[in-house]
Amino acid sequence: MTALEFTSVVERMAPTLRPAAYNLTRDSDDAKDLVQETLLKAFVNRDKFKAGTNLKAWLYTIMRNTFINHYNKITKRSSNVDTTEYIQFHPSDERMIAVNGAAGEFALKDINDAIEKLPEELRSPFMMYYVGYKYLEIADQLKLPIGTVKNRIHLARKELKQELKVYAFAD
Repeated sequence: MTALEFTSVVERMAPTLRPAAYNLTRDSDDAKDLVQETLLKAFVNRDKFKAGTNLKAWLYTIMRNTFINHYNKITKRSSNVDTTEYIQFHPSDERMIAVNGAAGEFALKDINDAIEKLPEELRSPFMMYYVGYKYLEIADQLKLPIGTVKNRIHLARKELKQELKVYAFAD
């Protein structure tokens, strides 16, 4: 794929990145910045993209990693340790943390671990759906019937719900 073809294809996919970016950042300006940074990294690292693979998934991976790196940078930079009798964590960016930052980190680790435990045939369609692919796109990409894709996503959700039931709210 030439640089011009790559640029053209990536620019056409840019609008599909925005909803996922907003889903990560929960702020429209931050989402626009995240998409812009994702596209910049994609153009700079064009040589690392393997022709014939899923460009959309590659872009979503860049975006997710960029968001995670930015989040880690902010939490490290903005956390202040109070060295008095009680040590407390004081993050300054409320949009990037849960009510209790430590509990949020444990929950995120548990979620990622639960996703990793899923069998590959459930994890792939679930993650594609999570990053924004439509059922039909997933079915085309994985060469599966759409009913199978829907069923696998349903089963993945069911397993994750069971694995993460400790985080469920009491009714």
